[in-house]
Amino acid sequence: MAAEEADKPQLEMPLVLDQYLTKLMRIRVETLKKNNEKRQDGEKLLQPAEFVYRLDFIQQQKLQFERWNITLDKAGKVTITGTSQHWTPDLTNLMTRQLLDPAAIFWRKEDSDVMDWNEADAQEFGERLSELAKIRKVMYFLITFGEGLEPANLKSSVIFNLL
Repeated sequence: MAAEEADKPQLEMPLVLDQYLTKLMRIRVETLKKNNEKRQDGEKLLQPAEFVYRLDFIQQQKLQFERWNITLDKAGKVTITGTSQHWTPDLTNLMTRQLLDPAAIFWRKEDSDVMDWNEADAQEFGERLSELAKIRKVMYFLITFGEGLEPANLKSSVIFNLL
């Protein structure tokens, strides 16, 4: 069985920081504050430690989730939350109901080179990506950085088996 798994061709797809959408979502927060307005009912506003990432499905069919490839270059924690949002250039507001469960949480402890993660949730989330790839060309994520981490500390991708 292990030899069979090793023979399967794989495809690695990076999660890429979407600076444009992150900036637009931060402008939304600033505009609300400046105009002394409140968010829409159920609207998700981007917090300072949250950034928008995207995954471009360079292939959409016949993908089977294999694993996350997450590396942090220092101790800390990241939470990756998928969205059901189909963003357009005018950036429709992100609503909390569009955040997908479960989130995948990855962390690295101080004085350790080993990455840990919430295995069951990360696996379930990854398997959902295989299904979403059949109907989407792009998937968006909110990545929350904790414990002093920032986007420069993260390398992230998803590895799929090609069926």
